[in-house]
Amino acid sequence: MPEPVGPGQESVWDYPRPPCLERSTRRVRVELDGTLVADSTRALRVLETSHPPTYYVNPDDVVWDLIEPAAARGTWCEWKGQAIYWTVRVGTVRVEAGAWSYPEPTAGFADVADHVAFYPALFTCHLDDELVIPQPGGFYGGWVTKDLTGPFKGEPGTRGW
Repeated sequence: MPEPVGPGQESVWDYPRPPCLERSTRRVRVELDGTLVADSTRALRVLETSHPPTYYVNPDDVVWDLIEPAAARGTWCEWKGQAIYWTVRVGTVRVEAGAWSYPEPTAGFADVADHVAFYPALFTCHLDDELVIPQPGGFYGGWVTKDLTGPFKGEPGTRGW
């Protein structure tokens, strides 16, 4: 059962399936060990039923000096295509495969090409000035904020959704 929606909130149960891609003008910030890794007001967000949005940062707003290709890891998304992964390093702190992108996404998600998504469980992430809570479950990259209602895919008991 979807949770009630309050003023200024949106329900992840109103998001479509298959998912959609939309532009966001909200400020997306990603930090590792106090160092800014990405800062953008030109991100894209993927909206999918039962999932909090995943934010994809414009490649021009990523600090590429801190990012390198991850060891041979890749995944396939039925909607976006083949993903590649990135390792982020700040000093001695290293997050292996903590970010991903789609160099050649499917036609429906062409705008997400080369944008970078970060797992909020592995970084300090803010949407505007709000500290993001990671989507439950460890596998997903959704950003939970106070303007969303669930329940969210990844919470206990949601494996079969």
